[in-house]
Amino acid sequence: MCMHMYTLFAMSMALSAFSSIETPGYVGFANLPNQVHRKSVKKGFEFTLMVVGESGLGKSTLVNSLFLTDLYPERIIPDAIEKQKQTVKLEASTVEIEERGVKLRLTVVDTPGFGDAIDNSNSFSAILEYIDEQYERFLQDESGLNRRNIVDNRIHCCFYFISPFGHGLKPLDVEFMKKLHSKVNIVPVIAKADCLTKKEILRLKCRIMQEIESHGIKIYPLPDCDSDEDEDYKEQVKQLKEAVPFAVCGANTLLEVKGKKVRGRLYPWGVVEVENPDHCDFIKLRTMLITHMQDLQEVTQEVHYENYRSDRLAKGIKGKENGIKSERGDNNGTAQVGVNSVLNEKDRILQEKEAELRRMQEMLAQMQARMQAQK
Repeated sequence: MCMHMYTLFAMSMALSAFSSIETPGYVGFANLPNQVHRKSVKKGFEFTLMVVGESGLGKSTLVNSLFLTDLYPERIIPDAIEKQKQTVKLEASTVEIEERGVKLRLTVVDTPGFGDAIDNSNSFSAILEYIDEQYERFLQDESGLNRRNIVDNRIHCCFYFISPFGHGLKPLDVEFMKKLHSKVNIVPVIAKADCLTKKEILRLKCRIMQEIESHGIKIYPLPDCDSDEDEDYKEQVKQLKEAVPFAVCGANTLLEVKGKKVRGRLYPWGVVEVENPDHCDFIKLRTMLITHMQDLQEVTQEVHYENYRSDRLAKGIKGKENGIKSERGDNNGTAQVGVNSVLNEKDRILQEKEAELRRMQEMLAQMQARMQAQK
């Protein structure tokens, strides 16, 4: 009797899990966002950040401060003699970060040697090549047969560090951003802002934004808020837009200020707190990066990568057409080219699959004919 009662109770509990507790017109697809959330958390997230700027502007310190990690534990700082011979090279460091069950695969691409030479006319050529290489690798992986485990190493955001000791942008800053603004999301950052007063920071920000607009440089535009967003989020986005370019300073040292542990820099005249909005824009920069990380990835995918992909395919088609024309001229018309239009990689793969399918169908037909002949 007890066993029978327990069985009925278990069946009722199982059925209650499928019973609808909502209104009779409730279907259940309102839970689809929860499914996407669970799948995304299980899979994890990927993000690639590039930091560009002259040596000594605190790029590594800022990145370590942003993500509370040490990305360069074994870095060796070159001396003055080595810097004279040093050329621009790119170093990618990847670290797995986990916070409250959410995993982030963060890749930071550093550019040591940028802007250190006397002649910096070719300083950004290596950076341009690296960005194009990542786009090309992603294009090849996307066009291949195995598309399940594609690693996205495309640059989603570029922090460009501007020296606080000048009176605006240098010619190298202008030329670099003009070369890269169509390939990557550029976020201008004023480095070592603790060496400037508030009035000097405001004056430098206005000067930099005027020069960016006058040279037609396109930096990453923060997306506008929807009408249904709450007022706090709208105010946050407004303050972030007004803070561009972000005046920041980094620090990995914990100091005690008024009984509290804070990360900052100790000077004879006081302590600069990195995470204090009244001292610098560090919190605003981190908020912009974290809250708009998905938008940075979408802009990279839908704008910069699509531009590269369309240009790449257009150049590939033109190159193949020119090759066909030259081959016809060299052979004086003896070689007949049976291709009227140049196919891209996907069409070629489809043709190979169709040919393989036809061969299998022919083999199957032959086997069936043999079996009928034996009968």
